[in-house]
Amino acid sequence: MLWKCSVCGFMHEGSEAPAKCPKCGAPKEKIIVLSAEDAKKVYDSDRTNDIHMEIVRLAMQIKDLAQEGIDLDLDPPCVAVFKNAINEAWVIKQRSKAEIAGHMAKGKW
Repeated sequence: MLWKCSVCGFMHEGSEAPAKCPKCGAPKEKIIVLSAEDAKKVYDSDRTNDIHMEIVRLAMQIKDLAQEGIDLDLDPPCVAVFKNAINEAWVIKQRSKAEIAGHMAKGKW
């Protein structure tokens, strides 16, 4: 069974709700069991949510590498490429974050 804290949204998998929410400490009464349909949404979207989180992580690595290139300041064209990379990484990051937010709004935790 899949359980969701109605206070913070933490998801718990098990035969019964935990005594309190592991994230926010809400009492067991605030933790509700999800319907089979809602649990399926969560399970079906789990991998794509993980992929989006990895894309966000990689975008941040691109930003950090590009900043290192800017700091080295080899020449103006090189710095321009790194500045563009930072801007593009931001767009990639925001796109995946918006998709994750959309999943959350649809119960695809």
